[in-house]
Amino acid sequence: MGNIIHDFQVYLEVEKNVSGHTQTAYIADIHEYERFLKENDFIEKQEEIINVEPEIIRKYLSYLYLQKVKKVTVNRKISSLRSFYKYALRKGKIGKNPAEMIQTLKTEKYMPKFLSVDEMFEVLNAQNNNSVSGLRDRAMLELFYSCGLRLSELAGLDVIDIDFNQKLIKVRGKGRKERIVPVGGPALKAVREYLGKVGEIGSNNGTDYFKKPLFLNMHGRRITTRSIARIVNEATGKSGIGRKISPHALRHSFATHLLNAGADLRSIQELLGHESLSTTQKYTAVNIDRMMEVYDKAHPRKKDE
Repeated sequence: MGNIIHDFQVYLEVEKNVSGHTQTAYIADIHEYERFLKENDFIEKQEEIINVEPEIIRKYLSYLYLQKVKKVTVNRKISSLRSFYKYALRKGKIGKNPAEMIQTLKTEKYMPKFLSVDEMFEVLNAQNNNSVSGLRDRAMLELFYSCGLRLSELAGLDVIDIDFNQKLIKVRGKGRKERIVPVGGPALKAVREYLGKVGEIGSNNGTDYFKKPLFLNMHGRRITTRSIARIVNEATGKSGIGRKISPHALRHSFATHLLNAGADLRSIQELLGHESLSTTQKYTAVNIDRMMEVYDKAHPRKKDE
């Protein structure tokens, strides 16, 4: 039968074209599930992993519950198992999908954290160092907010992805899907200033400058997502807004501010690169909470008699 888990990974990469992050998560989930089956004598060899009954999967989920694994993580593991057994069914290795009827857990509604417009400006203005690294950090923060990028999308940008004339940027999102996003003037200005100083690093080794990564580390290589997260954390500390934020909060701020200014959900969905509109609709709840807060504070007839 061969290594079915490896074959599943190839399927995810080649046929499903899922992102590297999703591949890693799914395969890690399947290996963890395999270890559970072996340690509890449900199987002896890896190839036996496909010959289990739904009751065994439920025992695995009970084990995760006892380990106090977060519900959102359990749901991802359920999705991993569903995809894995669906693949095995498609390849004719099993007659039915034992994970098909396994229900995901109800989770608490996630409300994205975001900054107010004033807080966002304070974070952007906190980075005023004119060194190469300072200009780079300012450009990254501006692009985060101007385009609503994911952390991995920002790190993956190349110089050629920015069209300064059309004021557009090409973004490679989840599942290697590309989208075109408008870029604001301040962000373009910050990127120009950064590129003006980093050109010598970007053109080393005779490589075409425009095919180089946009944001480089001190060694002239593509900056990592971990480094970007650290830079966002440092900028937040310098800003004095009084709270820590994740890089994703800048993306949430982008979407929330657009919605508050009257942008429609479909447009925001396209800008964010969401596959489903339901993912974008969480910002509607944020907007309603904001309106209720304003109403409670401002309306003269709100207070109960």
